[in-house]
Parts: sequence; structure tokens; C-alpha cells
Amino acid sequence: MLKPSAEVQLPLYAKFSCILISLVIIVYGLHSLAGLLIPLVFAMLFSVLLFPLAHRFERWNLSRVLASIICLLLLLICIVGLFYAVSLQISSFSKVIPKLSERASEYVGKIQTLADERFNINRQQQVSEVQKYMKQGLAEGGTILRSTLLATTSALTNVFLVLLFTFFFLLYRDFFRSFFYKAFTDEKRSQIDHVFQGIYTVVKDYLAGLVLVILIIGSLMTAGLFFLGVDYAVFFGFFGACLVLIPYFGISMGALLPAAYTLVTQDNPIKALAVIGLYLGVQMIEGNFITPYVVGSKVSINPLAAIVVLILWDNIWGLPGLILALPMTAILKVIFDSVNALRPYGFVIGEAEKPRPPIKNLQQLTEQLPGRIKTIGEFNETSNRPIHPA
Repeated sequence: MLKPSAEVQLPLYAKFSCILISLVIIVYGLHSLAGLLIPLVFAMLFSVLLFPLAHRFERWNLSRVLASIICLLLLLICIVGLFYAVSLQISSFSKVIPKLSERASEYVGKIQTLADERFNINRQQQVSEVQKYMKQGLAEGGTILRSTLLATTSALTNVFLVLLFTFFFLLYRDFFRSFFYKAFTDEKRSQIDHVFQGIYTVVKDYLAGLVLVILIIGSLMTAGLFFLGVDYAVFFGFFGACLVLIPYFGISMGALLPAAYTLVTQDNPIKALAVIGLYLGVQMIEGNFITPYVVGSKVSINPLAAIVVLILWDNIWGLPGLILALPMTAILKVIFDSVNALRPYGFVIGEAEKPRPPIKNLQQLTEQLPGRIKTIGEFNETSNRPIHPA
């Protein structure tokens, strides 16, 4: 009978090398399999969002297959309705395109005059430079058109895959849970259930809070744009609100389109600056009050870790990576907090603890000592638990 071999102890440099090689392989795999993994992750998020509705239908004595199909139809109706509303707003811009072209020509003429008078760049040289860039643009136009058509086709394919994967996630959710029971036979089922419950809670609260944040921000910016007299206030307001999916930078990026539109159509730089100020003010309110109180501490990731993972996922998956960065990192934190060996990594991406004020005298030490002893005891008790759900 074979005896179990003893655990191999590797030196520190060997462990570090193995970790780096593993990270490189994982990142390369994520980038190479983006076409499959991105729809899978979106489908997982949508299945978590639709699970309460599917469970309600099943309690009404509907079969799981029928309940999943109804949920997918409702999701598809919401997506089609959203795209239809956006297309109506975009089509209405066709009425002001001649005016935009006229205003743009005026601004180009002013810029040429300014460059000629202030920087001694004659108009002939400016025209030659413009022609050169136009030739480059026309040469690249075919490539851009082909890439746009491919991106559109890919987006439609991804929507179909997301709906298909969401259906199977809802239909086979008990089957996948049984798989994890069999894969981690050394762990108790209650511990695995705790991890699943933690992931479900984090994703559900993040998505529900995100929808509410978008509604609040969109209403605030729509009201502000109406007050400033900007056309298409509803479209610009909720367009900027949807960019909250890109944390820290999204709302600021959304200010560029309405500010440029206001500058071109109304020829009022002050009003364009007011639009930018409105978006920056709403972003400040969102970051300091709305998101912390609506989403709460369910996605407890510190700002430094959030910026790092945003840049990382942007380089791996592009725009979908920016949207999925925070919920995926929150899921990883739940898993890290549930495994003793990975808890330091969950700690480093979590919210930093507020520093205690320095003790100035013996009386303050006497007052704070019971609380500090209680905190140490709770930490020791928590660290001895095999599973700690988020």
C-alpha cells in the first residue's frame, strides 16, 4: 500500500517564481478566452439578478424551464426597450446635424484665424495639414468600417450567448452546486453554502444598488440640464448616469458630449462650462454620499485596489472589463475571506481600517483598553473559523 508522500517545502524564491508564472498564465488565458468568458460572467450576474423572480415563478407552481424562459423574455424586452429608446434619441439628432455642421465650420474658421494671427501659421499650411490628415483618415476608413461591422456582429452574438448562458445558469443551478460539493469533498457542505450565499449577496446588492444609483444620478443630471436649458436633457442625463458603470471616471467622461453639444448649438462657453460643472458636482455627490449609502459596504474594496483592478481588467478585456471589474473583485474577496491561506489577499483589497487616535494620558488608555481587548478577541475568534462569509 502506498503511503502518502510528505508535503514538499519549496524555498521562498521558488514559491515566488511559481506564483508569478501562474499569474502570467491566468492573465494570458483570460485575455485569450475573452470571447467566451465575458458572456459567461455577464450571464452569471444576470442569473443572480433574475433568480428571485425565477424563484417566485417556481413558487407559483411553474416548472423551472418555463420560469427561466419567462425571465429571459422579460430581460430581452428590457434590453430591446432600452436600445429602442436610445435609438429614438439618437435619430432625433439628425434634425440638428446641418446646424452642427454650420457651427463646426464657424469654429474651424475662428481657430484658423487665431492660429494665423497669434502663432503665424498661414492658412495654406493649415489646409495642407488638414488634407494630410484627411487622406490618413480615408485610408483608415475602410479598416474602421470593417472593425465596426465586426464589433456590431460580435455584440449581437454576445447578447445571444449571454441569454443562453443565463438560461442554463437558472436551469442547472442545483446541478452546479452539486458539482462544487463533489469537487471540494474535504469541506463541509454548509461551508460551501456560506461561500455561495456570500457571493449571491454581494452580487445582488451590488446590482440592485447600481440600478438605484443610476436612477438617482440620471434624475439629478436631467433636472440640472433642464434648469440650464440644454436640449435632450433626459438623454444626456441618463447617458452620463449609465457611465457610472465605469467607477471614478465615468460621469466626468459623460460631461464631454453635452458640453460640446451645448457649445456648438448655443454658442455659449459659459453654459458649456456650467454643464461640466454640473457633472463634476453630481460625481462628487455620487462618490461621497449616494454610492456609499445606497450600495453600502457590500462591495468593500478600497480605492487603491479599485483603481488597480480597473486598469488591469481594462487591459485584459477592454470596456467589458471596466464594467465587470468591481463585481468580479468583490466575488474574489468573498472567496479569499473564506480560505485561511488567502485571507491576507482579501484583507489587502478590502477597505482600510480607520486609524485610532493616539493615547495622550493614562485615563484615555483606561477608557479604550476594554474595547481594544474585545476587538482582539473578536479577531482571534474570526481567524479560527474555517469559513467567513462576506
